Amino acid sequence: MSLAERVLAEPGKRVLLMGNEAIARGVIESNVKVASGYPGTPSSEIIMTLAPLSKKVGMYAEWATNEKVAFEIALGAAMSGIRSLATMKAPGYNVASDSIVSAAYTGVNKGLVIVIADDPGPHTTQTEQDNRWAAKLAKLPMIEPSNVQEALDYVKKAYVLSERLQLPIIYRTTTRVNHTVSDVVVGEFINEKQEVFVEYNPERYIRASMSWNRRRHEWLLEQLSKAEKYASELGLNRIEGEGEDCILTSGVSYTYVKENLKRLQIDASIIKLELTYPWPEKFLLDNITKCKRILVVEELDPYLEEHLRQTVQRHGLELEIWGKNEAGIPLVGELNPTIVYNAFLRFFNLNSTIKNNPQKNRVNKVRLPQRPPPMCPGCPHRGSYMGLLKAIQKSGYRKREVPIMGDIGCYALSLEPPLEAIWTEHAMGASIGLALGIKIAGYDKPVIATIGDSTFFHAGMPALVEAVNKNIDLLVMILDNLSIAMTGHQSTPESTITESGRKVKPVKIEDVVRGIGVEYVRIVDPFNLEEVVEAVKDALNKPGVKVIIARRECALQAWRRGISYKPPVIDRSKCTNCMACVRATGCPAIIDAGGKPLIIEEQCYGCNLCAQVCPFDAFVLRDNPLLKVDEHE
Repeated sequence: MSLAERVLAEPGKRVLLMGNEAIARGVIESNVKVASGYPGTPSSEIIMTLAPLSKKVGMYAEWATNEKVAFEIALGAAMSGIRSLATMKAPGYNVASDSIVSAAYTGVNKGLVIVIADDPGPHTTQTEQDNRWAAKLAKLPMIEPSNVQEALDYVKKAYVLSERLQLPIIYRTTTRVNHTVSDVVVGEFINEKQEVFVEYNPERYIRASMSWNRRRHEWLLEQLSKAEKYASELGLNRIEGEGEDCILTSGVSYTYVKENLKRLQIDASIIKLELTYPWPEKFLLDNITKCKRILVVEELDPYLEEHLRQTVQRHGLELEIWGKNEAGIPLVGELNPTIVYNAFLRFFNLNSTIKNNPQKNRVNKVRLPQRPPPMCPGCPHRGSYMGLLKAIQKSGYRKREVPIMGDIGCYALSLEPPLEAIWTEHAMGASIGLALGIKIAGYDKPVIATIGDSTFFHAGMPALVEAVNKNIDLLVMILDNLSIAMTGHQSTPESTITESGRKVKPVKIEDVVRGIGVEYVRIVDPFNLEEVVEAVKDALNKPGVKVIIARRECALQAWRRGISYKPPVIDRSKCTNCMACVRATGCPAIIDAGGKPLIIEEQCYGCNLCAQVCPFDAFVLRDNPLLKVDEHE
């Protein structure tokens, strides 16, 4: 079955879905009509699943320029009586938080679910952020599924809860829920008609009046006081098993608890929280009186533990609590069955040599060679940074005299040898702002900010406005590979068609930059090293704000469209085996094969950067991408 056939399978069927695909199915079952998000692992596949199916199911499902815009689109729809969805990864909440916090006061007229995908580990995220605290800050109810089936089922409960409370619901997932693949039983589709309406209600929707804000705060607290009752009616939060030894858990940690209780054949009560904000104090007080001891099993921060300790102290209960310190559960990284197993050994005072000890059967760790992630063969960012570094040298500066402030995207891989180009990778769009700060502080040498096309649209424009307004001497290189390549080649505002098939008007970066007021704008081809070097050298000698757009489509995306070039051939009569081609490019398609450079033709895209750095002209070109213009749709 294709993904579309599985996601749209008849109710009652058992199908194989990834967690994000299951969430998408739950969204479709819930009759959601507007879905928006910004790509970011581990949340990306939700919109990626919905967008191609959107016309078939009557839904608007598109990427937005950033998470704040995505949320505001969803909020505007929910205020207008239409069920909606916003998706983002953990740091995406930081971008959207201003609007999300205010939305708690505004409320919604139809269901709105905000999927925030945390990344314990972290696997692909700059911070190991625990967004359970985000719900407490925003005062918005939060639901946490534990597995793929719950990822689907609880979406539907989230929309019901959202409409009963008239509040957005934070649907917090983690990587192991988002990316686990499992059989699920799909449910019925809701076909309720939704009518668009726009309400004039200044006290509710306008935050300019402080007295109105206080009244809306009181309303919000009243709504939250009903959340636990409604959650109970929806079957959220439950007790499993029996025993005076209790385990409090939520999210994916619940699966590790279940697995180890079964392995160790232990009887214990599992207190599984699914509505983790507002804190379900009544539910806990009704169910922990039989417990003599409680072990708290959770990833990252002691969120459940701190709230449990407060409840026990507030009500004067005599209850032994085992938290992070007592059980040896780390504050950093994901949990796994072995970590939870060891916590159980301590809590239940078991001998570590008992039967079914996973440590006994575990395969010994093998020391593997490190494999830092390289830029792909033909990656245009390789040429951009090679040209940038060469231009710095040719301009009379040492490499470590000119800070290159990096940003979030594939181009962050320039931190690896041989380039070792960027000095920072902080947050979306921060490269330009950080570069501004260095220049304003008085640094007397050039400062360069590098930023991707999507990241520029996402959060880079305000800092560029500031640079132009204050007339700061700064070079900004926008690395335009015509897609959000690192998260799966999603469309950008430059695209002419989106994943849903919607034809859109492309917004050109050079038009935006000139509109902001930048007078020095140049567009270069990163496969043309000489052009990049000359453009950067010229820009470094000019005052004010300079923008160079290095434009060439991502090689992987182009390859899928049938565009690649014949690899060059090494003329062995000229080659001295100096390895300049290998050392300068770091390209996986050209390697040191026993002291001689070797082109792996199956991997080579034909960018010819290796030929351009050869001091002995030992490469014979068979194809030249510089002579061709690729039209990207």
